[in-house]
Amino acid sequence: MSPTALVLRYAGFAGLATLANLAAQRLVLAGIPGQPGFVLAVICGTGAGLVLKYLLDKRWIFFDQSGGIPTHARKFALYTAMGIVTTLIFWAAETAAWVIWQTHAMREAGAVAGLTVGYVVKYRLDRRYVFGRAGRTV
Repeated sequence: MSPTALVLRYAGFAGLATLANLAAQRLVLAGIPGQPGFVLAVICGTGAGLVLKYLLDKRWIFFDQSGGIPTHARKFALYTAMGIVTTLIFWAAETAAWVIWQTHAMREAGAVAGLTVGYVVKYRLDRRYVFGRAGRTV
């Protein structure tokens, strides 16, 4: 795959995961308003985006064909661990936007900015530590 195709595919998947994240957040916030809803929304949204992004990245970015529950569990655990730092970037940007403006539009803008920076960092970590040589197309 060409570097341009890889970047476009990765960006598209990041976009899909972002939409899944924000949709999950909206669902939670629709049922639980205020600060408790916000905290739960961030956690649920992060989980939804994480699972979708892992599945897409594993198959279509890193072309990882490995199988079996132990292998998937190990890789998903590593993928999740690599996401801890990048999730902190995302949460900090989203929370800062919420605290400053206290509107859902700006909260989502902060989330998108944080996720964008986080995904760039995450690709590099996943390529090196989670999927190893299988992901080295660039």
